[in-house]
Parts: sequence; structure tokens; C-alpha cells
Amino acid sequence: MTQNVEQSPSAGPAHRYTAELAGTIEQRWREQWRDGGVFHAPNPVGPLQGDGALPAEKLFILDMFPYPSGAGLHVGHPLGFIATDVFGRYHRMNGANVLHTMGFDAFGLPAEQYAVQTGTHPRVTTEKNITRYLEQIATLGLAHDERRRISTTDPEFYHWTQWIFLQIYNSWYDADQDRARPIAELEAEFDSGARALDDGRDWSALSASEKAAVLDDHRLVYESNSLVNWCPGLGTVLANEEVTADGRSERGNFPVYRKQLRQWMMRITAYADRLIDDLDVLDWPEKVKSMQRNWIGRSRGARVAFVAANERIEVFTTRPDTLFGATYMVLSPEHPLVETLTAAAWPAGVDERWTGGAASPAEAVAAYRASIAAKSDLERQEGKEKTGVFLGTTAVNPLSGAEIPVFIGDYVLMGYGTGAIMAVPGHDARDHEFATKFGLPIIEVIGNEAGVVDEAFTGEGPAVNSANAELDINGLGIVEAKAAVIAYLEKTGAGRGTVQYKLRDWLFARQRYWGEPFPIVFDADGAPHALPESDLAVLLPEVEDYAPVAFDPEDSASEPSPPLAKATDWLHVELDLGDGLKDYTRDANVMPQWAGSSWYQLRYVDPTNSEAFCAKENEAYWMGPRPEVNGAQDPGGVDLYVGGVEHAVLHLLYARFWHKVLFDLGYVTSREPYRKLFNQGYIQAYAYTDSRGVYVPADEVVERDGKFFLGEQEVNREYGKMGKSLKNSVAPDDIAREYGADTLRVYEMSMGPLDQDRAWATKDVVGAQRFLQRAWRAVVDEETGAVRVTDETPSDESMRVLHKTIAGVREDYAEMRDNTAIAKLIELTNHLTKAYPGGAPRALAEPLALMLAPVAPHIAEELWNRLGHTESLAHGPFPVAEGQWLVQDTVEIPVQVKGKVRSRITVGADASDEALEAAALADPKIAELLDGAPRKVIVVSGKLVNIVP
Repeated sequence: MTQNVEQSPSAGPAHRYTAELAGTIEQRWREQWRDGGVFHAPNPVGPLQGDGALPAEKLFILDMFPYPSGAGLHVGHPLGFIATDVFGRYHRMNGANVLHTMGFDAFGLPAEQYAVQTGTHPRVTTEKNITRYLEQIATLGLAHDERRRISTTDPEFYHWTQWIFLQIYNSWYDADQDRARPIAELEAEFDSGARALDDGRDWSALSASEKAAVLDDHRLVYESNSLVNWCPGLGTVLANEEVTADGRSERGNFPVYRKQLRQWMMRITAYADRLIDDLDVLDWPEKVKSMQRNWIGRSRGARVAFVAANERIEVFTTRPDTLFGATYMVLSPEHPLVETLTAAAWPAGVDERWTGGAASPAEAVAAYRASIAAKSDLERQEGKEKTGVFLGTTAVNPLSGAEIPVFIGDYVLMGYGTGAIMAVPGHDARDHEFATKFGLPIIEVIGNEAGVVDEAFTGEGPAVNSANAELDINGLGIVEAKAAVIAYLEKTGAGRGTVQYKLRDWLFARQRYWGEPFPIVFDADGAPHALPESDLAVLLPEVEDYAPVAFDPEDSASEPSPPLAKATDWLHVELDLGDGLKDYTRDANVMPQWAGSSWYQLRYVDPTNSEAFCAKENEAYWMGPRPEVNGAQDPGGVDLYVGGVEHAVLHLLYARFWHKVLFDLGYVTSREPYRKLFNQGYIQAYAYTDSRGVYVPADEVVERDGKFFLGEQEVNREYGKMGKSLKNSVAPDDIAREYGADTLRVYEMSMGPLDQDRAWATKDVVGAQRFLQRAWRAVVDEETGAVRVTDETPSDESMRVLHKTIAGVREDYAEMRDNTAIAKLIELTNHLTKAYPGGAPRALAEPLALMLAPVAPHIAEELWNRLGHTESLAHGPFPVAEGQWLVQDTVEIPVQVKGKVRSRITVGADASDEALEAAALADPKIAELLDGAPRKVIVVSGKLVNIVP
């Protein structure tokens, strides 16, 4: 709110550290850093190679790839950027070669939607947004190597995105070697007879097109008829994260339907085990590791085959020991066997609850599918009432031999497991609810006292009611029962022990314009062909209409027609791909926005390389394993990756997958992209809503008598994440203009621990400014501008305060505890102010300036320069604590009588237990409380004396 802003003081002495003076200093030093290439990080090889030997220590710091939003930045955005800058500056001052830069994840829907509305090319909008973004972060004084900036929308960048796509496309996963290999090696093994086809066919007898189809089925990138989120209102397929819990599009609030479409998929499931197991060697928050493990969802259990209408319906279960209790089956409505299993007519005596009121099973299935088409996966799983219809068919339980009815139900998803479940209503809450509604049998197979009639029993107990002529597991515990059932299933051919995953292959196509084109063409028969690397980059064509064809939002039967399908001159090409000129068709889809962000850190390493996406020597230097530092299991990767926890799953999972493929193929030496991950908290702020619940601009609200008003209308105050939607944003460049960029940096870093959310209050920023003003006065005379430091020898007390501060600040900066580092610097500054009102001794002022540099770099450079140093302090030296000043001469020890502290004694730091006891008993306050010699004296060395009278 406007009245809460305490303006930076402008009156006063001519050389006071005000916002105006700070602005002048900050601009000057930013220009000097830029012109001198102060933050350029040399590479081992290539155009960015350094002149001399590289420093012994290197540090690669990465901020999560920002999207250049047209809304600009608010003060919450730079929180992580400033923290990584402080970390990098500290290590640079200690001699490290620090790579820190920033680029832009610039493809995406917002610019395309704006283009649809206005006709402005997305590139124009994107570049304008990037310019605004750079103007804003320029005020922060971030120590970036600007030579390394990239944007995913630059053809020089997406040339290599397309190249990496081709490497993945031209690879297959060798399960025997547990790694990706070039598809050409698989073809060679088929040619030589070293590997046989899975289906028993003779490779040499296949036609060229049949061989190509076999290879396509093995590729890490393949085409599949996939169940996708189709949004007719937007004319595009949406990712799961773009669909609300209500089954509508996040943008536009249009209905979204589940639909089978032919799409590109990436076989990320081949890496499921490695993606889980390698989490153990990463220095990541345990919360994020757990989220990834849960997303991948590795479960050990059994695949079991139920036979119905001569078809095998496979289910996966983690509890094969409960198989005797399976009394019905439920298939996902999208399961490929639904049509085959749907009977021609209802069997005699069918329960009307099972039919959905339809005259035939086919009618029931069609009506049910239509009724749930617009439900999201989340809505289907969390639906309060279980729904479904009977297919008119029964399946045989392979253990009990009972015939059990087969239903379809929306609470079973095709994307999880096999898309079919065996229902054990006695011991699963959802199955129990379904069985109760439809009058299905409920059998107890895990013994318990409560029974299973009223509710499912989900605890542990011995197996009961679980025997047939050849298998009896009654009385066995879970582990023994599971093993026995799996052995029986494998013996009879009815199933096998296996590992299952929730992770599905990655849907890798979007019906949009503003994205990377695929380097794939299709021949007249629809077969895909990879373009040669010499044809990269495949550039986006210019089009007049950026919008996909939009349909009636309720037309679930419509089909996508991407914007690029309108660019017919670009779409249809004549190429010679090795067998003469032929007509081909390009793919009208584009890659998802995840593509560029899955490898961008590698391009930061070598951004100007025109021969490769990244020279291996440069990657090995910046990202290679460091067993000598981190141990034998070090996976390599970026040394520090900082960003929000909202990217804990998808971005990190996709980037790890791409990186592992590149590792398998020998292009990189690190097997993980991000060695250490840190999630910063959010900056929150007050927001205000009117009587309609609509957010109003927070900066226009005023407070009167404890109430809040927009004009004359009273509004409600709430607390939330700062952002455009809540209309409570505060721009960082505005704060920098009002107080100075260093003040903003100090305030944001001092608000609390970096990994916790914190509350923004503009009125409190002035506290950070006053701290910097005190530090300024320790060196500069506010009246004359002259340096006021002295050559006075500091007192022993001051030396102890200084070196205690140095030791603490070094540890805090190294551990990203910037808030406590600043607190220590404030204590030191306050000591100098009180102890040396006429000006601080040089021996104290210089270390203060150096320690300020990571968090307040502009003022620190200015003070260092005014102290007579002509070289920038960006490369140090950072002060080192001297041990002699860290040793205390005396300590204060509390003395207890009957468990209560009655006095304190001051003794030598190395005093013996006997000396402590003697000093305590000699203390007058203690002597008054004792009547003769005490019964017992307990001495805790160096900490406490406890006397029992």
C-alpha cells in the first residue's frame, strides 16, 4: 500500500549513502564489470577458452530456466537469482572459476495465444519480453557471463534441440546392457543373426518396410495411438498439467476429452529403474526425491491373466496373496479389449444395476464412455460415487476357478498399470464401495476380527479362505503368501512375478505453432524418416494465422489440425534421403516446451560452438564426475541448481532422461544433469478483494483505522503468493530505484532462511538501507566524501569480533545461510560504529568491505576502491579468520544450587574441573547459600557447576 512505503531519505549530508548515490555507484560498477569481462568464465577449449591455466576449483551454478513473461518480474522472482549470485560471488572471491549465466525458455503457449489475439508474431512478443526482463535483472548486479546467454527460440539453439531429438530417435534401449545404443547397432545384430526377432520371424526374409517397422518399434522415440487430452475449444492436445481437476483447459476453461490420437512418444519408461536408483547419489531435498519416486511408482508384485471370451486380460497387483478374494474385474473404459469383450446381449437374469438402463451391453458401453469423456484423470480417481457398467461377459479367477463379472469403470485409468484391475472388495476401499453399490460378492481373505461386510479391511493378517486343490496359503503371512501365489502362477502359466511402474511414456507432440519443428518427414505410405543432420535446423515457417483450427468445444469427435498444417509450401517437400528424389510431408506438430529445458545447461557450457551441442572437454570440466571431491558415486552434473519446488517432477524427470541418453551414447561424461538441487521458498504479500471476491490492485489500497479501502470501498485483506493474478506485485526495479539495488539484495537475503516462504513488506526495506548507510559511514565521511579510516591498531576485543565474524560469515555463505551472514555483518558494523565513532581502523574496514561484496557488491566495490585498491574485489581476496583471535581467554560459567542458577563465575578458558569447583565455592553469592561444606559438587567441564548443599 502506498502509505506504507517509507521513502529513501534524500535530505542530509551531501555524501550520505542515499538511493540517488547508490544508483550512480551501481550503474558505474555494472558498466566496469561488463566492459572488463570481470565475470567471464574461461572454458578448457573452444571460442571461450581462457588465456592461461584454469583455476583449480570450478563451480557451475544454475538458476531454473525462466520464461520471459510479458507481465515482467516482481520482487519474488529474483529471490533465487540473488541467492545464487551471492553463492557464486563468494566462491569466485575464494579463487573458483564460476560459470553463472541466464537464458530464456522462450517457446510456449502465452506468446502464441497473444499472436492469435493480435496477429503479432510470437517472436516479436518474445523478444520484447526478453528485453524487458533483461532490463529488470540488469539493475540487480548479477555476476553473469553474458556471453553465454541463450534462448530456446534461437535457431542456433533449437538446431541442437532437433539434433538431440534425432540421437534419441536413432537409439534403442538394450535391456541386457541397461543402456541406450544406436539403432544401427541393433540393425547390425539382426543382419548378422546375433539377435533374433521377438516374434520368431526370420529377419532376412522381411521386406525393407517390414524391417523398418521392426526398428521403429524398438526406437526410444516412436509413434503410438495414445490416449491424450484433446481440447476442441483450443484446437490442441494438452499435457496433463494443462488440465484442471474439473477436466477443463487451464487456458480458456474449455472441456477436455480423452481421445486416442497418433502421437510421438519418448520411451522414458526404459529408464524407470535408473531414474529411481540414481536419486540415491544426488544431493537433492528428500521431498523432491520422494515426489520423483512416487511419480515413477515402482511396485513389485505379479501380473495375472484372467481369461474371458478366449482373451487374456492381464492385471498387475502388488497383493497377489489376495487373489482368492477377487470377485469381479474392472477395465478402464478406454481398454483395447472392451469392444472384444462386450457381449451381444445381456445374459439371463442380469442385475439391472449393472446395465446402466441400456438395452444391450454395446449401448451401455457407448453411453457410459460418452458420460465420462470430459472427466480428468484426477476427477475420475477422486469421484465420490463409483460408476460403471457390465460388459455382459465373465472371466475366470485363475486361483478360485470362479467366474466373475467384467465391468468398465471410470476409476480405473488406462495410463496406470495395465488398465484393468482384479477387484478384491474385502480389502480395498474403492472396490468395496463399487461392490456394495452393485451387489457384488465380498470375500474375506485376510483374517481379522472386524470382518469385511461393512468396510474393507486394509491391515495385515494371515491368509484365510485361500485354497484350491493344488495351493493352500491359509495361515501364511503376506511375504510367504505372496511368494507361494507367484510360484503357482508361474507354474501354471497364469502369471508371473514382475515390477510395475506408474510412469508412462512421454507424450512428445503439441498441435501448436510456437515450438521446435520435428526433424522428421513422412513418405507416401506414412512411414517416418529422420532428416540428415545437414538439414538442421528445420526452421519454423512464417504463417499468417497462428491459431490451430478451433472446433465446437463440445465436439469430442473432432480431430486436431495444427497451425503448421496451413503452411503447405513448407509442409510438402521433395528430398533425396538416399534413394532418389521423392515427395515427403513434414510433421505439422511441434515439440513441447519441455524440449529446450531438458538440455539447456549443456549449451550454457559451450554456447558458441557451431560444430557440436557441447564439446565433451568443456562438459567434462564443468559437469564431469568429481570422485576426488564427492566420493566414488559422484554422478557429475551442475554443482548447484536453484529453483522452485513446482518443477520437482516433470522438468527434472525429463531433463534427467535426456541427459542419461546422451551419457549412454557417449556425448557427456556425467550421468546426471544436476548434482545438487536447492528449492527456494516464495515471497508472499498481502492481497485485497472487493465485495465480489475480485482482486484489486494492492498498491491502490489504503489503511484507515485498521480497515482497508480502495477509494471509498472497503476491501478484504488476505495473504498469498505474490503475482499478477493477485494484483499484489512489486517490481524489483521500482524498489532498486527507491532504495538502491544493494538494499534490495540485502533485504531479500535477510528476510529468512532461503528454503522458507517469507513475507514481503516494503516498509521494512529501509532497515536494510540503514545498515548499508552505517557500513558506508565506517569508511566515508558523509559531509566531505573523504575516506575516514584510520591506521589505528584495533583493540583485542575488535579483533576477536572481526575474526569471529569472518569465520561465521564464511560458513554461512558456503551453506547459503545469507540471512545469518547478514546478521553477523550487522553486528560487526554496529561494533565499528560504537567503538570507532571517528572512523574505523583500516584493518577492520577492509575486511568489512570484502565480506559485504557477495550480498551488496556495488557498495563493496566502491568502498574497496575508495580504500585505495585499483583492482576489482570480484576475484577476492575473501578474508580468512586467524585462529589466535577465535580462542577465548575467559569463559563465564553458571553455578547452580539445588538445580537453580544462583551465580556466574568468570574463569580461564582452560580452567580445570578442580579450579572450577574452587572458584564456585569461593564465590560470595554461593557461600551465603551454603551452611558448611556441600554434600556434592558436580562439574560439567567448561559448561556448568552444580552444588548440592
